[in-house]
Amino acid sequence: MANDQSKRWERQVRDAAVRVEEDLRRVVAYINDQVVPDIRRDGSRALRAAAEQLQQLAQRMDDRRAAAHGEGPPAPQPPAPEKDKPQP
Repeated sequence: MANDQSKRWERQVRDAAVRVEEDLRRVVAYINDQVVPDIRRDGSRALRAAAEQLQQLAQRMDDRRAAAHGEGPPAPQPPAPEKDKPQP
């Protein structure tokens, strides 16, 4: 009887592993087919937007440091070239 329960349990584990593997294949296929193309298409735009935000953050940090040390405001930065600006 214990042997029958053990075999039944092993079969259930095997069946569950098969289902998990199938689900995992479907998830990987979904990511490859749906998510990756969007990231490739929109990734550069997202990186440019993030770079702009980081530039603004760095400028604010410089401004605060200058104000804390009694320095005058830093010289304005030249505008970024149009090709580097994010597309709407």
